[in-house]
Amino acid sequence: MYRQGDVLIVPVAEETVPSHLVDAETASGEPRDARGRLVLALGEVTGHAHAVTGPGRLIRDPADQTGPMLLHLPAGGRVVHEEHAAIPLPGGWFRVVRQREYLPGAVRIVAD
Repeated sequence: MYRQGDVLIVPVAEETVPSHLVDAETASGEPRDARGRLVLALGEVTGHAHAVTGPGRLIRDPADQTGPMLLHLPAGGRVVHEEHAAIPLPGGWFRVVRQREYLPGAVRIVAD
């Protein structure tokens, strides 16, 4: 398990990843930013980003746009952020979870 700020990255076994996300053309992944990174979380205030460098895909389930994302890194990668040390990741599948905060009557994703 890996954590960088308000982003949690949990390794998952490939056989637990829904097949429609592994194989489907619709699971081609989230677009990369202008620097070629897969952005896991963007700081709304600072403009900094928790992002992954290296070959791979960041997949959001079309049926659950608010749920956790899946990250596939066939050869590994690095999680980078302007204010944190980089974290090396091995190759494989990961679930990306944003930290949430409870407010009376609501739950919201923590923002930088």
